Amino acid sequence: MTLRTDVLVIGAGPFGLGLAAELRRLDLDHVVVGRPMEFWRKHMPHGMFLRSASDWSLDPTDRYSMLRYLEVRGETPDEVEPLSRDYYLGYADWFRAQSGIETIETYVVRLDGVEGGFHAVLEDGGVIEARRVVIALGMGYFEQLPDEVVARLPVRRFEHTRDAVDLARHAGRRVLIVGGRQSAYEWAALLNDAGAAQVHLSHRHDPPAFAEADWAWVTPLVDGMVENPSWFRALDQAERDAIARRMWGEGRLKVEPWLERRVVRPSTHVHARTALKVCTERPDGALDVTLDNGEAFVVDDVILATGYRVDMSRVPLLAAGNLLERLDVRDGWPVLSEHFETSVPGVHVTSMPAGRDFGPFFGFTVSVRASARIIGRALATSS
Repeated sequence: MTLRTDVLVIGAGPFGLGLAAELRRLDLDHVVVGRPMEFWRKHMPHGMFLRSASDWSLDPTDRYSMLRYLEVRGETPDEVEPLSRDYYLGYADWFRAQSGIETIETYVVRLDGVEGGFHAVLEDGGVIEARRVVIALGMGYFEQLPDEVVARLPVRRFEHTRDAVDLARHAGRRVLIVGGRQSAYEWAALLNDAGAAQVHLSHRHDPPAFAEADWAWVTPLVDGMVENPSWFRALDQAERDAIARRMWGEGRLKVEPWLERRVVRPSTHVHARTALKVCTERPDGALDVTLDNGEAFVVDDVILATGYRVDMSRVPLLAAGNLLERLDVRDGWPVLSEHFETSVPGVHVTSMPAGRDFGPFFGFTVSVRASARIIGRALATSS
């Protein structure tokens, strides 16, 4: 079966759903392909809490914001923050229902440029012909596995946080987490909650502070992009670096204070300013770990909280089709116009891969609304 549409949105996470709401407002013909909030459901563990607050809405129209969701439920931000993953998913489901967003719940497995537009092949063999495409896939394909760490670990004896979501199976076990930012300490807290016998954290830097991050300055900058999409790209490198350092300071040098009581326990060991030196497997399956400062201990499992790094060649639908060789890419990131359009006319990219040209804010859902409005306006203008 072949379906034809003006705009194909690939991805049904926050950025894809936010854009869908804007396209509906603009009455633009579109189709969304993806399983709604799948990455959040499958690759973020039950029990985790978000760093974002109730003012980070998915809805660019502001009719179905998170604050409106609280109002409908008779709740206040103080009662629900920090937001749990499950609460946020509840909001996303409500937002989607209230906005009338429909999705085709499958994957695009191949995307090709053809005369007059694009040809998308679906997992079930279906085909979508579209005049324009927006790729809103988030960070799911970009987990970072540092070579220098992986080379020191026995094969198949580690997981990235992307896949280490069933933390109950670590009950009674000893776990090493490599990494030292929010995700590392979040997973440490969840492992303790699940009854892990020991949790070790190894990271190269000083321990982050248990302190509330200040994101108040971010929202005005991101929302201002709607009227001035070139704002970030117009900055000189020193100004960009200053913003990156400030984001780093809030998002990486701090971890949220509500983690402290769940992490700071006798069974949790923080090995600051260290790196993995040796890891060998015993006959019984346990792992002997030695750090580069000489500390040694035994664990049963290893989790890499090593973050994500954009590399468009790892997106399967692009690698399978004929667009990747036409895509202008710098150090893995797509080069985008002020309307998120790639070097392939008619193909737009948003979410985390937009960070090179629009700033580090695009690794966070605070950017959903601005992204939707900028792309929606560009699509409406060129329709």
